[in-house]
Amino acid sequence: MSLFTANTTKYMITTEQLKDIQERTAALHRYLDIPAKQMEYEEEQLRTQAPDFWEDAKRAEEQMKKVKSLQKWLNDYAEVRTLTDELATAFDFYREQLVTEQEVDDIYARCTAALEALELRNMLRQQEDPMDAVLKINSGAGGTEAQDWAEMLMRMYMRWAEQNGYRCVVSSLLEADDAGIKSCTLEIIGEYAYGYLKGENGVHRLVRVSPYNAQGKRMTSFASVFVTPLVDDTIDVNIEPARISWDTFRSSGAGGQNVNKVESGVRLRYQYKDPYTGEEEEILIENTETRDQPKNKENALRLLRSMLYDKELQHRMQEQAKVEAGKKKIEWGSQIRSYVFDDRRVKDHRTGHQTSDVTAVMDGKIDPFIKAYLMQFGGE
Repeated sequence: MSLFTANTTKYMITTEQLKDIQERTAALHRYLDIPAKQMEYEEEQLRTQAPDFWEDAKRAEEQMKKVKSLQKWLNDYAEVRTLTDELATAFDFYREQLVTEQEVDDIYARCTAALEALELRNMLRQQEDPMDAVLKINSGAGGTEAQDWAEMLMRMYMRWAEQNGYRCVVSSLLEADDAGIKSCTLEIIGEYAYGYLKGENGVHRLVRVSPYNAQGKRMTSFASVFVTPLVDDTIDVNIEPARISWDTFRSSGAGGQNVNKVESGVRLRYQYKDPYTGEEEEILIENTETRDQPKNKENALRLLRSMLYDKELQHRMQEQAKVEAGKKKIEWGSQIRSYVFDDRRVKDHRTGHQTSDVTAVMDGKIDPFIKAYLMQFGGE
């Protein structure tokens, strides 16, 4: 999957640009330690050929996942290396008038896109970065206008997932009375979904002339986005069963009328006690993903594990911030981006990146914002 595309402006590259591409490709070879990855891939691949490999299906699945991940790193680097070599050859051929300027530019654009995508993924080095993501959206104060904004954000992230080859599952949806939604939880499933989306955490601000305001006034609405890694049972998370209680209810929404006949929806309440501060809070999770109540309970527990894992991550981030007090940090829950429809402007307040193509952004084309965030803060 290529998450980012290069600038398509037409130009004939210079010797310095070619040298820059070659140096960055060589640097990636060092950073990724390609020889070591190749050796590790061959060793892990050998393990899949054991006679009893498929006897433990769960273990086998994890092993295959590891092999595919290593293979993707090797394949993506091989693609970058091949394109870099093709670019150098085309550059030489252009001098001899064997290829056109357009052909050189096309190879340069493809090479730059592949190189940038791999460089960005190389920044995602935390244990949780390769995981699937849980993305929760809550409408802020402002009634129907804010609820409509929350639904627009839900569509934006669903479209982003679709465009980038991720699977998106709506695990819970609380619709508003008039229009829009009060909240929703999406599971974005695919490698590095969390790594790419973690910068979307925070408050998203909408400014527009509201269609729900009879006076046609310009209104400001807010919605919060909360992204956590979706952990599986290979990650050790401590859940105390005595702190769990359950409610059931009749689901509504995407399940249709049939789902309303039985109490398939589940509501999990967990009395969480912070092991570091002793503070207590109730974690509330609803799941209406399927018409099967036991399956929804299983999904709710999985989301609980993800939330508890994320709390531990936040504690580690806070501890790291104390050590590296001089570094700029992005606080969770801060206002991160403004979408000003009338002025045709979407601006990220952390990176300064902005665009006038509001329609494209709301249609899921948020890759430049993700890229700007990772380039500025990914290394931290």
